[in-house]
Amino acid sequence: MNTLLECHELTKKYSFKTAIDRLNLTLEPGKIIGLLGPNGSGKTTLIKLINGLLTPTKGTILINGTAPGVATKKQIAYLPDRSYLNDWMSVSELIQFFADFYDDFRPARAFDMLDALKINPKDRLKTLSKGTKEKIQLILVMCRTASLYILDEPIAGVDPAARDFIIHTIINNYNPSSSVLISTHLIADIESILDDVIFIKDGTVTLHKSVDDIRMEEGKSVDTLFREVFAC
Repeated sequence: MNTLLECHELTKKYSFKTAIDRLNLTLEPGKIIGLLGPNGSGKTTLIKLINGLLTPTKGTILINGTAPGVATKKQIAYLPDRSYLNDWMSVSELIQFFADFYDDFRPARAFDMLDALKINPKDRLKTLSKGTKEKIQLILVMCRTASLYILDEPIAGVDPAARDFIIHTIINNYNPSSSVLISTHLIADIESILDDVIFIKDGTVTLHKSVDDIRMEEGKSVDTLFREVFAC
């Protein structure tokens, strides 16, 4: 099977702090993967390195054999942990913006999903609730045809109904030949859709294993194992 993402001896330092420490990681296509770790473990730094938003101090990153850059931005659909959308724009203007910017964006699919949620495309973001904005951001990301979807805390700070919609959207809208990397601390809410999990601590991968293997070998859920390993 082809390698989708490969990190080799990846290191990122900020002055006297090492955020990512000689990290090695390989991801294959066709999986939903949980990136799990306590606050300050290096999850967001790793995500930004993969997206080309940060430059490694040492080591390499390859996405389908290519280092992060203009070419890989066409292969990665990224949902950051904070809103990046302009409140003065209407929902339809955002969809048009994404359609103009990304050749792989599917506007018809986006409008269908908005219709199912009874979101008026003419509404401006500033008039919408936080949960509705989160749904729109996810729709914009998942309506791209990408090789790798990276979602940073997609279900944090939203109500249970919004979480259910987000999980349903992830399952039903990513390309099966692609992979989804989800960073979250709400493991119990999302464990049921994960194929693999990665535990990260102090900028290093401490575990990379399938969810089925964890349940068979450890006799416990990923959430329980995580709480034991990180004593939280």
